[in-house]
Amino acid sequence: MKTKLMILVIALIIIPFLGINLQSADRDFTNLPDAELTKKEAEQRILEFETRVKELQNQLAAVNADVDRLTKELQDVVTKLKDCQEAYKALINASTADLENFRQRLGIIEGKIRRLQPLSNDELATKIDEINTLWNDVNDLKNNKIALLPEFYDRVRKALTDVYDLKMRAKRGMAARTYVVKSWAENRDCLWNIAGNIQIYGDPFLWPKIWQSNTDLIKNPDIIKPGWVLKIPVKADKTPDEIKAERKYWRQKKARMEKEQLKDEMEQKK
Repeated sequence: MKTKLMILVIALIIIPFLGINLQSADRDFTNLPDAELTKKEAEQRILEFETRVKELQNQLAAVNADVDRLTKELQDVVTKLKDCQEAYKALINASTADLENFRQRLGIIEGKIRRLQPLSNDELATKIDEINTLWNDVNDLKNNKIALLPEFYDRVRKALTDVYDLKMRAKRGMAARTYVVKSWAENRDCLWNIAGNIQIYGDPFLWPKIWQSNTDLIKNPDIIKPGWVLKIPVKADKTPDEIKAERKYWRQKKARMEKEQLKDEMEQKK
């Protein structure tokens, strides 16, 4: 009886230790810190790390080989591109300086186009002279043989289309600008005051522009009638013809005033 009891006690003492060892052999130690690993687990972890490092080194070597291959291919393409560019330059008889000058001119034009495109039609109407100059500049580039080069061909064609669109929008803005004459008694409407209106020119001295754009209605710039629909040209400096008409108007008005003054003086003498 005592012998059986002693065997049972020994079994109870040994079995837990055997269980721990068995559990230790089969446990997942992936997330355990290094300090808690057994020797065998530590050796296994080191082996896994070494295997992973070797795999990464092989992958890096493969990537480096691809980079070297692609770099060489790129260099070959760049060389061929330069050869093509030299052939194009020889074909159109243009130097590197000519190409750079063309590139800069086109870049400036594209910048002006981008600045004008967000403007409204009315705002573009006030910049019609700038747009016309831009149109001439783009056509000048188009007529240059350099515009045939692949680098520039599509860009020049797009610039032409964009500037043409700006011209059409500016014309629509110009056509839409009209003013309905109101009465002198209520609004003090005359060409001087209309031109001085901040919504028109904000400059009364530009009244001859309105007069000369509406000569079909306005025979005498001192007389405009309520209800007339006046065309309002784009704000700009007076043209030579407008200045000439204004000077003639003042000469005639001065002559009439002098004539009336002389007539009054003669009547007073009577």
